[in-house]
Amino acid sequence: MTTLNEDAPAAPGAGSHYLTPAAARRAIALAAPMIEHAMRDRSVVGSGFLHIVVMDPCRPPGATPFEEAILHEHAFGDRAAWDADYAAFARAKARLSWITGRDGRVLQQQFPHLLRTGDTLLAGGVCLDGIVVAASGAFPWYDEVFAGTVALCLRALAREAREAERDTLKLARRAPEPEPPSLLRPR
Repeated sequence: MTTLNEDAPAAPGAGSHYLTPAAARRAIALAAPMIEHAMRDRSVVGSGFLHIVVMDPCRPPGATPFEEAILHEHAFGDRAAWDADYAAFARAKARLSWITGRDGRVLQQQFPHLLRTGDTLLAGGVCLDGIVVAASGAFPWYDEVFAGTVALCLRALAREAREAERDTLKLARRAPEPEPPSLLRPR
């Protein structure tokens, strides 16, 4: 298991107040039991590996370079044993959903006129209420399930955090977040 962008702090005020790298790690940890169970089934995750990319919903295309808009990345499985560059595939899926604001599969099936030369034709990127998550390594329909699950967890975590600040009239700068206890098992 590999986690990237762990300590990449967002510039104050530049990104989402509620969806931080720590929130992305927690969302992935919440989805991890399902993902880890599914990874044992080669009819779900044929490669035995999975890479997830989470985008910052407050760093839009045109205002932020793609790489700077990546909030967090996480790899399941030993990256040294990968048979393909699942991180590059997941980033390409994330980029497509980030730029268009649509799920990759929906875009390809219903809006092919929005595809540009060089865009990925791999499904597995989702855009849920502006939250973009992409997964690569499973079969495309399961990549979409895993990405969608993480996106739903992110939305729930943002709602939970907002509810905790319910009486706040203005969002203030947040103190650094302590590392939550990991639900992910080290490999």
